[in-house]
Amino acid sequence: MVKGAYLLVMKLKANTRIKIGAKGFIAFKKGYYIYVGSAMQNLDKRIARHHSKKKTIRWHIDYFLRKAEIVDTISIESNKKIECQLSARVGNLCDDRVKGFGCSDCKCQSHLYYFKKKPFDCK
Repeated sequence: MVKGAYLLVMKLKANTRIKIGAKGFIAFKKGYYIYVGSAMQNLDKRIARHHSKKKTIRWHIDYFLRKAEIVDTISIESNKKIECQLSARVGNLCDDRVKGFGCSDCKCQSHLYYFKKKPFDCK
């Protein structure tokens, strides 16, 4: 099984308020978002789950994906947990971050980052 981290590049077509589980409603700006995640069991299966429309809503990103469209996925194979280091690097490039999103099991400020424009040449 492949292990590692991944980036989901997503587009939100309009300003939207989305209920994110127990966090309640959060206002999201129109634009692009990058979510940084990890899968230390099966990377390909985790990414396929995010692309699936039929799934149990479990994580913050599951709620967000009800409204956002995945436009690109980048996977990074690694036997080490690199999610937080990767998240910090994306955080250095973003226009904003959604505080407390997707990082309840670490000390990061966020794992979801906002970009006004397409962050790189994705699909």
